Amino acid sequence: MDTLFEEDPGSVPAGRPQGDRGRETDHPLAVRVRPTSLEDFVGQSHLLAEGSALRVAIEQGNPHSMVLYGPPGSGKTTLARIVAAHSEAAFEELSAVQAGRAEVRAVIERAAHRRATIPPQSPGGRTVLFLDEIHRFNKAQQDALLPAVEEGLITLIGATTENPAFEVNGALLSRVRVYALQALTADELRALLRRVASAEEAIAVDEEAIDFLAVRSEGDARTALNALELALATAGELGERSQVGERVTLARVEDALQRRAVLYDKAGDRHYDYISAWIKATRGSDPDASLYYLAVMLEGGEDPRFIVRRMVILASEDIGNADPQALSVATAAALAVDRVGLPEARYALAQAAIYLALAPKSNAAGRALAAAQEHVREHGSAPVPAWLRPAARPGQQTGGYDNPHGRPGHVSAQELLPEGVVGERFYEPDEAEAELERRLAEISRQRAGEQR
Repeated sequence: MDTLFEEDPGSVPAGRPQGDRGRETDHPLAVRVRPTSLEDFVGQSHLLAEGSALRVAIEQGNPHSMVLYGPPGSGKTTLARIVAAHSEAAFEELSAVQAGRAEVRAVIERAAHRRATIPPQSPGGRTVLFLDEIHRFNKAQQDALLPAVEEGLITLIGATTENPAFEVNGALLSRVRVYALQALTADELRALLRRVASAEEAIAVDEEAIDFLAVRSEGDARTALNALELALATAGELGERSQVGERVTLARVEDALQRRAVLYDKAGDRHYDYISAWIKATRGSDPDASLYYLAVMLEGGEDPRFIVRRMVILASEDIGNADPQALSVATAAALAVDRVGLPEARYALAQAAIYLALAPKSNAAGRALAAAQEHVREHGSAPVPAWLRPAARPGQQTGGYDNPHGRPGHVSAQELLPEGVVGERFYEPDEAEAELERRLAEISRQRAGEQR
């Protein structure tokens, strides 16, 4: 056979199960345990749920060209290999950092040879080209792929950590589907690490070590597995063993990841201690303390939704109308947590924490509502004045409402509290609400003038 079509390091020939290359013991752990089926794939449930377009295409062995866009360690390469395996296609892999147009042409020539010599539905008759870091290809290099993609000669699967809308040229982008992958959650990483630990012979991984890696690897499966492998090697060299085999402890994975474990229990006292400390530090206008306790919670794996809910509450409870913009900042941070998620949402959380710490503080709104509620509990609810009721109901007097928009300054002297409550004062502006106090005094003077 012409040497042009002999197997090269970037391809897997027909008949060899996808992933077998990674089962050799001299490969890194992340490669050795790489899933070869959708059932073993961890994460990306938003893309691979039962009945989803991508899952159906994979299961039917009829993949389409696509770009997988997501953070490191989210499963882009693994998913590409699974796509090829289900379609029984030859798998060609290139890195845009190292490959050029010559390497692309060679892949296309091999794909053409397969099409000419192997029936399309036979194993190895089709070609999947996985192009890692596709954003590193310039326009000319990307354009070289267009004819082969258009003709269906290759199924292109590009992978990138950069937004393809900006990094992949429009002509190529219009011929592929873009799938956004997400960083793995701590629970997903725990499941992956436990499966790996049980699959590897003669090792025992402490549960606290798994928890630490799951939380501190920031959603990156490759980082977690590489740290686990280094910890395992160190334990073996030092002779640290359990009844099962080499024992991987928290201290070993701390050393491997070069990060310290955070003493934080999401379900215990520390969960409440640190959020209480964050609230008091932020209320006390200390941005450094606020950021410190925020960092502890994030490093400890706290749910960011729990943190940002407290931010929204604090914005009204402790800042209120002293700086009404604080509530907008906090709710915007909550939206960012919901839309973006960690790790990127930590920037919004930090921004909000600093703003809330430095904002002027006032609990006047809460005190005013508490005073009004206390009055209602003590005296009950008074009937609504007739002039404030809606359209007349049988046996009920209405009318006489003096709309303030028809008065100078849009202020009417008409009494708005019910009989028995007239003269009560619930809202008392404090020094942080000087502008509101001025406005309240002006309204009181206007109403008094109207009454005269």
